Amino acid sequence: MQPRPLDGIRVLDLTNVLAGPYCSYQLMLLGADVVKVEVPGRGDLARQLGPDAELNERYLGTSFLAQNAGKKSVELDLKDPAGRETFEELVGAADVLLENFRAGVLARLGYDWQRLQALNPRLIACSITGFGQTGPMSQAPAYDQIIQGLSGMMSVTGTRDTAPLRVGFPVCDSIGGLAAALAIVAAVAARHHSGAGCQLDVSMLEASISAMGWTVSNYLLAGVPPEPTGDQNATAAPSGTFDAADGPLNISANRQEQYETLCRLVGRPELLTDPRFAAPEARKEHRAALNDELNPALRRRPAAEWERELNAAGVPAARILTVPQALESEQLAHRGFITELPFPDGSARRLDVVGSGVLFDGVPLTPPAPPPMLGEHTAVVSDLIAAWRLKEGVAE
Repeated sequence: MQPRPLDGIRVLDLTNVLAGPYCSYQLMLLGADVVKVEVPGRGDLARQLGPDAELNERYLGTSFLAQNAGKKSVELDLKDPAGRETFEELVGAADVLLENFRAGVLARLGYDWQRLQALNPRLIACSITGFGQTGPMSQAPAYDQIIQGLSGMMSVTGTRDTAPLRVGFPVCDSIGGLAAALAIVAAVAARHHSGAGCQLDVSMLEASISAMGWTVSNYLLAGVPPEPTGDQNATAAPSGTFDAADGPLNISANRQEQYETLCRLVGRPELLTDPRFAAPEARKEHRAALNDELNPALRRRPAAEWERELNAAGVPAARILTVPQALESEQLAHRGFITELPFPDGSARRLDVVGSGVLFDGVPLTPPAPPPMLGEHTAVVSDLIAAWRLKEGVAE
């Protein structure tokens, strides 16, 4: 296996379900050695989440399998003296401690930042919570849907008739995990110069609002409150979802030359001189009327044909796929985005997991091993600690 950017970085992962495990999965793909600390007999809650009841009963829920390949699992009770002793040895040899307890829980277990620093001055301790470690909402429980609502995200999802709507996947968990992974990588780079660890406080709410881009800046900078626009792009027209002969088609003719090419290819050149549509701002103002003019022409041919012809002419266009269709695309196969791994329990069942979307020197980052069974590495935790200490050069 080729060297990876985070080879030699050791991550102690106390997280559950999605935001934290998604973060540590990204770090693992980048080369970090990730050890999950799991509650004895129960483990990560994601082990029991997913549509397959039989897998849930075996603590191999699909939600867990999706985010935990390449990691190791150690069962530790942090309220038990023996468990605490082992945990402290792991902390002493780790580079990163990652947790997503509610604010203050780890401190109440006896491991506040001062204690962690005493155990390991080079430790990078990253906490992911809904609202951050401080502030009036720091103790409030937070799931993805709660953050979607409080961020304003749901208010701009859907149309004026259907909003607020939840985004169809736990986007705030994923954004929070990515923000944490980026912060950890930055902290690792900074420690290379300073030699000191640091404390990272990641707020899913703030990370999600940060990721909303123009939706937020249009209000902050121009005083324009965003509104739900459904499948239309509020920043340009024609830009959104249109009707092809066999289903919906996305078109983003955001630039003037793209609009001109689109009108020519669909056989409606007269739209170029219509005063309602001649200029970009006029097109946005008369978006509905413009769509009504374009859709009858687009309905004459299938979406795939329009996709090929428009893209070839420089007008971004694409079919709207289902998740299975997207995962089966030739593009993902070409880039090695999906990896088939052995099933954790040795059964013949197929296990496919996704990568990060990043190629390093042309090579996709793939997990080196399947997700661990609950406590799979508990019996060898002493060996893990010894290996981590050897990397640091502090073996006795």
